[in-house]
Amino acid sequence: QVQLVESGGGLVQAGGSLRLSCAASGSIFSINAMGWHRQAPGKQRELVAAIANGGSTNYANSVKGRFTISRDNAKNTVYLQMNSLKPEDRAVYYCHADGLENSRGSALRTFDSWGQGTQVTVSS
Repeated sequence: QVQLVESGGGLVQAGGSLRLSCAASGSIFSINAMGWHRQAPGKQRELVAAIANGGSTNYANSVKGRFTISRDNAKNTVYLQMNSLKPEDRAVYYCHADGLENSRGSALRTFDSWGQGTQVTVSS
């Protein structure tokens, strides 16, 4: 199984910055898309940003111009640089990745994995 481990969450004042990291490990053959979602208390999980293997990106309107997603394919790691943080950015942030992993013999199978989540709190 492909596992995702996030780091970098914490408490920051409004206007501050945080950088989240997510490293994928396991029998990875290739990773397609990697991304970040978040879930605030009482709300549904929503996409924050995603990045394809080729580098194309997609952002939620609420974070455009403030957040930047990037990835290091050699390290199977995705990052989320969050600047100008607002109290409404407070949420648990989850890393997501999908792709192909090595299975028995020479077989490949798809994977769709989520991290355990990291808390981001922004004080006003």
